[in-house]
Amino acid sequence: MVTTGQQEQFSPYRKLIIGLSIFIPVAVAILFRVQIDGYDFSFLPPIYATINGTTAILLVTAVWAIKNNKRELHEGLMKTCIGLSASFLVMYILYHMTSSPTPYGGDGPMKYIYYFILITHIILSVFITPLVLFTFSRALEGSFVSHKKLAKFTFPIWLYIAITGVIVYLMISPYYK
Repeated sequence: MVTTGQQEQFSPYRKLIIGLSIFIPVAVAILFRVQIDGYDFSFLPPIYATINGTTAILLVTAVWAIKNNKRELHEGLMKTCIGLSASFLVMYILYHMTSSPTPYGGDGPMKYIYYFILITHIILSVFITPLVLFTFSRALEGSFVSHKKLAKFTFPIWLYIAITGVIVYLMISPYYK
């Protein structure tokens, strides 16, 4: 008989999730060094900030849904959040590959607040991919006890990233060219 721990260890998604969790941040780091001229994607930051805000709202709604036994709604909302996060990532990369970096122009305490939010946002965003994918895969496998345990850890981090994405955009938007 396979125990829950063994089932998770031998998950068919495990290698794929680990691969993606390594590939995505490495690819983003490499692509940030690539500069492609001749394209104007300056319209993207407010769109991907809106995607972050929408993701935050849908994450909270998804938690409400599952706590109220609306499993299908929860599942649909979570799949939507994953899709939104993936589209955010594509737009974020497109923007940064075709635009010069925008330095934060504020000063005083707001500058330190901005960089604290930005740095924690970036660091946590590296870890959210495996957390989301492992949480999602456990639901797909029907390991709901394990899914729930991991979701209690994943949810606040993902929510923080979504909310701070909006905050970072609002704080830096006056300095876009």
